[in-house]
Amino acid sequence: MSRLTRKIAILAKIETTYGTDAVPTGAANAILISNQSVNPLNAQNVDRVTVKEYLGGAEQLVGVAYKEVSFDTELAGAGAAGTAPAYGVLLRGCGMAEAVSAGARVEYTPISATFEALTIYYYDDGVLHKLLGARGSFKLNMGLGNRPIISFRFIGIDGGDTAAANPSQTLTAWKTPLVITNPNTADLLLGCTYATAALSGGTAYPSKGIEIDSGVTVNHNALLGGETIELSDRNVSGKITLDLTAAQEVSFMTTVKANTTQSIGLQHGTTAGYKVIVYSPAVQLISPKKEEQNGIRLIGFDTRHVPLSGNDELRIVVF
Repeated sequence: MSRLTRKIAILAKIETTYGTDAVPTGAANAILISNQSVNPLNAQNVDRVTVKEYLGGAEQLVGVAYKEVSFDTELAGAGAAGTAPAYGVLLRGCGMAEAVSAGARVEYTPISATFEALTIYYYDDGVLHKLLGARGSFKLNMGLGNRPIISFRFIGIDGGDTAAANPSQTLTAWKTPLVITNPNTADLLLGCTYATAALSGGTAYPSKGIEIDSGVTVNHNALLGGETIELSDRNVSGKITLDLTAAQEVSFMTTVKANTTQSIGLQHGTTAGYKVIVYSPAVQLISPKKEEQNGIRLIGFDTRHVPLSGNDELRIVVF
């Protein structure tokens, strides 16, 4: 009987010991996904170059290899302030620290050492692909008119492949998101400050939302007796598109030419337990672009989110 591409289940759990199967379960560790893909063996094959008395090729030998998965999750609150969202474990696997303030908020900020890792099970209608010691990167897409999405990419040590039935999944921790719209999402703020789950000050600009790429460099480190997946660098970047007056556009061009940095913040959601803030304290606007929407002039910028005092170039707050 044919297998179905929709019959996918992905489970993820933080490892206690790096590279040791954390044994995620469908009841406790299921991920609500879309737009998924898996590379069950990303291998550097080695040609077997042998000379024979007749023409023809030779087989390749499987060399250094790892597994790779990617998928999207929805960005939403956890349902109660101070409760970690279901996607929190995935952010932790991308070099982000989780700080829980009970009953108030959960904050995610970058780290530069002591990275956590995940065991990921990818079930593909009867086949289980295991990734051990998995680490990855993510992109936030909070674009106007769309679901807020986090796109993840993980690579992991090959933990094997087995024939196994898809598990039953409990997905109640995953909350329904709000579409990025004017009623659901506050104005994009430049020059604002952040403290205890609140943005203050700054100037509000009409915008098309924000995109942010964590820019984490993830590599498979193949050593005899020490195979690992390592995070080796981070360059956070993104995009914004603004509706500016003529005077504001001229002022922004001056900012771009002066290599000036400024803070950017955006709050999404209106109800406690379902709110999210994305904040960066030092953002450089670069590469201005003339854009258009329904005959209206818009100005787009690429963004570079740089550390202010270290490990603070991006903050995701769920409250």
